[in-house]
Amino acid sequence: MPDNLLQEVDGIVEKENSNRSEFIRQAMKLYLLERKKRSLRESMQKGYMEMAKINLTIADEAFQAEEEADNTLVRLVSGV
Repeated sequence: MPDNLLQEVDGIVEKENSNRSEFIRQAMKLYLLERKKRSLRESMQKGYMEMAKINLTIADEAFQAEEEADNTLVRLVSGV
């Protein structure tokens, strides 16, 4: 590990009355938590993108059905 990084860590642990081991343990927990958050975010983004395609298909089908219903209504009202 680079000396400047160790010096920075030592300065922090001294201010917090802690030690390197505890600092590293906390840093690892935080790192793993952030990785889990990122993974969940990516998974949700993928799911939303997949659902967007499905929702677009459903909306398109509903639009076509509405168009057919409107055309039928116009024909019935106009007597054609």
